[in-house]
Amino acid sequence: MEFILLAIIALCSGIIGALVGLGGGVILVPATLFIGLSLGFIPDLTPQSVVGLSVIMMIFTGLSSTLSYMKSKTVDYKSGFIFFIGSIPGTMLGAWVNQFLDLPSFNLYFGILLIVLSTLLLVKDKLKPVNWFVEHGTKKQFIDHSGKEYIYGYPIWFALLLTFVVGFSSGLFGIGGGSMIVPAMLLLFHFPPHVAVATSMFMVFLSSIVNSGSHIALGNVPWIYTIPIIIGAYVGAKIGASLNKKMKSETLIFALRIILLLLGIRSILDGLF
Repeated sequence: MEFILLAIIALCSGIIGALVGLGGGVILVPATLFIGLSLGFIPDLTPQSVVGLSVIMMIFTGLSSTLSYMKSKTVDYKSGFIFFIGSIPGTMLGAWVNQFLDLPSFNLYFGILLIVLSTLLLVKDKLKPVNWFVEHGTKKQFIDHSGKEYIYGYPIWFALLLTFVVGFSSGLFGIGGGSMIVPAMLLLFHFPPHVAVATSMFMVFLSSIVNSGSHIALGNVPWIYTIPIIIGAYVGAKIGASLNKKMKSETLIFALRIILLLLGIRSILDGLF
């Protein structure tokens, strides 16, 4: 029974994660904590082992979706590598700090993080554009399938600093970093939404390999449960990447902020009650 539940959760996580560039951890972690621990269907799991499962899943979510996005030529490989390099030390530190969190604290902090990110995306159009990062960084050009031109960019030093924080959150919460780096790419660096999602999934793939190594060393991965997680996530990521190519940029951002908001509320309620 628990294998079927985990496969379904991983499938949904893969679809939504690849669709909006989150990696799937923001779906798998709270869903598995709720179904597995709160409802008691998989009682032998802990917050640490759920995070361990999440980072293993994101290797295959990231790989599957990156292969799909490579065909549509929306992956910014150079930016992905820069973001990955900055996230490595943060990821290792976050994985170490994770072992000191109990379940209510985990849910509460995780939920607050998602609410903040969702709120920023919700008021994105009302905020004064932040052009400083593009003006003081390396500029890039992208023209989407509708012919719309985007100019985006960032200072490398700031990208490294930002992704250290993203990496820390990724290691701590097992969320892949996409839920933080995608809003930053959209709001600060003016990335085209489709490029932001594809590049995020590429970074998620690379950082999850390092992240999983840290959690394996700490004994946080329940290997028996990785089989349904890997299969469900890989198939789901293929579906999510395919759906992404058919969506408009505005629809993509709307889906991202609604998903973050709902997950944040759910996680905070679990943490408080």
